[in-house]
Amino acid sequence: MTAFETRDLGLTDKNSSCACCSPTGHTSATTSAQTAPEPVESSTVVTDYLVEGMTCGHCVRSVTEELSELPGVAEVDVDLNSGGLSRVRVASDAALDEEQVRAAVEEAGYALAPSS
Repeated sequence: MTAFETRDLGLTDKNSSCACCSPTGHTSATTSAQTAPEPVESSTVVTDYLVEGMTCGHCVRSVTEELSELPGVAEVDVDLNSGGLSRVRVASDAALDEEQVRAAVEEAGYALAPSS
């Protein structure tokens, strides 16, 4: 084996594929929930969103990057649930417009689950 070759050690799940890296692309959300904004400090609002289709660290980075670009966003934390709905917690200096959040998540290639 040369320095540029890789060898599968049998640790890769051959039946699972990453949605962001697969040739078919991303799937859309079909179910959802969103919790009400939760104030952390007097100047910080924390809101949880559910996002469908994230399966790996690349997915997390993509969503985090897009949401971090929204005005007022201070922090994004993702609790990845591969193959299910992942919780995305966004801390911002004011409540965010849900349509802007939805657009950012869709720009990353995923779907914000509808709020209930």
